[in-house]
Amino acid sequence: MTPRAIVRNVLAGITTSLAMVPEVVAFALLAKVNPVVGLYAAVILGFVTAAFGGRPGLISGGAGSLAVVSVALVVNHGVDYLFACIILMGVFQFAFGLCRLGRLIRYVTPAVMNGFVNGLALIIFFSQFGQVPRGGPALYTMAALIGLTVAGVLLAPRITRLVPAGLCGILLVSAVVWAFGIQTRTVGDIAGIAGALPAFSMPVVPLTLETLWIVLPYSLVLGMIGLIETLLTANLVDDFVHPDKPHQHTHPNRESMAQGVGNVLTGFFGGMGGCAMIGQTVINLEAGGFHRLAGIVSALAILCYILFASPLIEAVPVAALIGVMFVVCFHTFDWKTFSKGRDHVVVTLVVMVATVATNLAYAVLLGILIERMWQRWRPPSAGAPRESGAVAGER
Repeated sequence: MTPRAIVRNVLAGITTSLAMVPEVVAFALLAKVNPVVGLYAAVILGFVTAAFGGRPGLISGGAGSLAVVSVALVVNHGVDYLFACIILMGVFQFAFGLCRLGRLIRYVTPAVMNGFVNGLALIIFFSQFGQVPRGGPALYTMAALIGLTVAGVLLAPRITRLVPAGLCGILLVSAVVWAFGIQTRTVGDIAGIAGALPAFSMPVVPLTLETLWIVLPYSLVLGMIGLIETLLTANLVDDFVHPDKPHQHTHPNRESMAQGVGNVLTGFFGGMGGCAMIGQTVINLEAGGFHRLAGIVSALAILCYILFASPLIEAVPVAALIGVMFVVCFHTFDWKTFSKGRDHVVVTLVVMVATVATNLAYAVLLGILIERMWQRWRPPSAGAPRESGAVAGER
């Protein structure tokens, strides 16, 4: 890499890490675990997949799609059962890649891919409102700061392309809040992020068949959701980085094995597990983080926040991070969806709604099933020609 590319990727990693902290903290609270448990996943899984995964530019961490499934396990059995579940989930993911099953992603057609992207964009968008005050002056103040962040992100590229637009927006609003003494919600108001280095420990669970039957269903579902979200997000990175040759640069089996190893280590070091995060990946790409360095810097930056810089990060206004995520959602959503053929639009809408209403695994499988039924039973003259799947390159 050139010195300019190194600087660009380092700044992209820092920008991504800043945007990841409140998201991961919120997902950890959703899963009923300590926020630091979520941040450990962002550090360990994020580092392993960035360094050894099959798609540079992909950002992994504790994802909301996994948190909503794992919360029942934590509530009913405790956090140690979650750690055991994540370890077993990682084993399944590693075996998936080892058996070279990553090629199955080719069955995900462009319509299903659009539904996945649009559904997650909506989930990310609406999840931001959980941090917004219900009314009064605090609401108006936060709304104004969110608007200022969006303006800063959109105008920054016209001033400089060396510093990522998202980082410019965060720094701008943070400076305004500090300079004028504006009272608004900060990251520290959500939860404290200070902690120590993650330490190796075995999950405190009975090593019995009963324990296996408790964690096995969760491990299978979480593993499936994590792989689907990861491999589809990897395809999205391909489209972003190589629009002329989509789906030719991801190594799905390598990425699956890296996700598996990362989740096994996360479980042993007290993390909540995770997968690729589409919002943070888009932030990274928009900031120019196309190389492995960006993901590695993001993971190490979060570790530094935990160990040394928690007061500084806890002082960042939540409005700045919400504003960045709003821009990300706008860029993530495929606005051309509804100008495509009828069959494409129907499948996209079904997958999009199912992603929001249920979970990603069910949504994608439903979309694939509908596509296969139509291809099998509709007359050859009906509708547009059959769409080919998104084939992930094997190397």
